[in-house]
Amino acid sequence: MTDKVIVISKGDPGLPYSKGLRASELMVTGLSPYRAYHVAEQIEQRLLDRKVRSVTKRELDSLTIEVLTDLAGERYATNFVRWQEIASLEVPLVVLIGGATGVGKSTMATQLAARLGVVRVVATDAVREVMRAMLTSKLMPTLYTSSFNADSALREPPPRPADKVIVGFREQTAAVSVGVQALIKRAVVEGTSAVIEGAHVVPGFFDLDPYEGKVLAVPVVVSVEDEDLHRSHFVARSTDSSARPMDRYVTGFANIRRVQKYIKSQALTHGIPIIPNYSLDQALSSLIDLVVERATETVRNGAKRRHPVRRPSGMEAIRR
Repeated sequence: MTDKVIVISKGDPGLPYSKGLRASELMVTGLSPYRAYHVAEQIEQRLLDRKVRSVTKRELDSLTIEVLTDLAGERYATNFVRWQEIASLEVPLVVLIGGATGVGKSTMATQLAARLGVVRVVATDAVREVMRAMLTSKLMPTLYTSSFNADSALREPPPRPADKVIVGFREQTAAVSVGVQALIKRAVVEGTSAVIEGAHVVPGFFDLDPYEGKVLAVPVVVSVEDEDLHRSHFVARSTDSSARPMDRYVTGFANIRRVQKYIKSQALTHGIPIIPNYSLDQALSSLIDLVVERATETVRNGAKRRHPVRRPSGMEAIRR
């Protein structure tokens, strides 16, 4: 431990360097909290080695890039620089995470929001619950079932070649997607970033075209290819006393897999990226990379910024 204080200055007396704050800023690169804090510690150590009492924000960012490149790799350093540009965008960020039940959407959504500093996370299950309060089970029966057994609420059996599970899921998704569309519109109107996740975030059931240039929308589908791994996610759920019983998921597991196949086919049809969730850290890192990539494209296409961003000196060695 050291009692030396390094001040981040912009010409006037500034705030002391904070490892915790820098670590939280570094997590947007895709680093885990532990690795981000380790990098932040090394940044402080190099500042102490230089025997400086103050450092400008530009100098600190330049040193951060240097340490990131040395300890984590160029990929993370590049993400850090890109995020400095992204943070200046005037449009809100809306990440839409779809996928079948049990693939890890909710966990990824909360982790992503925490790393990006997004305070609004909305699950489509919550949207469905609100719609239940307005629409009775007689009026919209599929709203009152799980996404993977909505076929049990169909008023009439579909034509024989059709998959009843998918027909029921489509009917439920079509209803809930009205709420998803409203959430996107609200983010645009309020200029507030959000993460929207759920089984009802299905490519083809929401329309982003009306908001082109008004929102940075990043839709993605999460999947678990290995059946045993997918099934194990429900076991993990059952250990939580607040979670719903595992039995219903075990009974409906075959239907859940059919719904996943359908959602993936929709993603492929509409050109939406699919992120396989073999490991939460890897999947989350891939999702952050995707967000940064899409945001960088928006910047390059001339999106409006709140203020100009200068690239930190020393970044010339990292090419985009």
